[in-house]
Amino acid sequence: MSETKEMQTEEREALVSIYEGDTFFKQINAETYQYKYGEEDGNKSFLLEIIWHETYPNELPTINMDTFYNRNMSRTVKDKITSILKEEGEQWLGCGMTYTLFECLKDKVEELLVDENCNSGADQVIGTNDQAETEAGARPDDGSSDEDERGNKAGGGGAGGGGQKKEHLTKAQKRRQWDRVDNKGNRPRGWDWVDIVKHLSQTGGKPE
Repeated sequence: MSETKEMQTEEREALVSIYEGDTFFKQINAETYQYKYGEEDGNKSFLLEIIWHETYPNELPTINMDTFYNRNMSRTVKDKITSILKEEGEQWLGCGMTYTLFECLKDKVEELLVDENCNSGADQVIGTNDQAETEAGARPDDGSSDEDERGNKAGGGGAGGGGQKKEHLTKAQKRRQWDRVDNKGNRPRGWDWVDIVKHLSQTGGKPE
């Protein structure tokens, strides 16, 4: 076994041991490792992928920020993260550095994502479809509330309509909303609050 292969084997065993039970860490194969940063159920998160070469750690690994998970992250932020990691990695050539690279970003996440909305792709698609539906001649529902109107404006609906419009979701949109659950199968906190408030207003629920 070559020296680099031996070093990789030792580092691989160390990574698996260190990140055991950490759901943000994932080993894809013997040379590819991922770590997810930010809010698990929120929009401000991203995925870092590190890929070892035959000559690693004597040469820097590949730093991949172009995974599908990062599809809505700006190129500027991707390049900034890559630059930070390369600068850090240069100091550790010849040594196992994957753990160091993963950890060095943890205290920079908030700063890096301050202006980002990385995983709002589903909301953006829904908004676009609502707008197209309105332009195709969708009529407002007489029973729609001010809340519905505000929701449609926020999602991009009602463009050109000028009136209130109750949101109508297609089957594909409903599936996308259903898919927006965490890795435990739970919906985001507060997803059903609107329905609860409507129910209380209809039944005359007593305030606390």
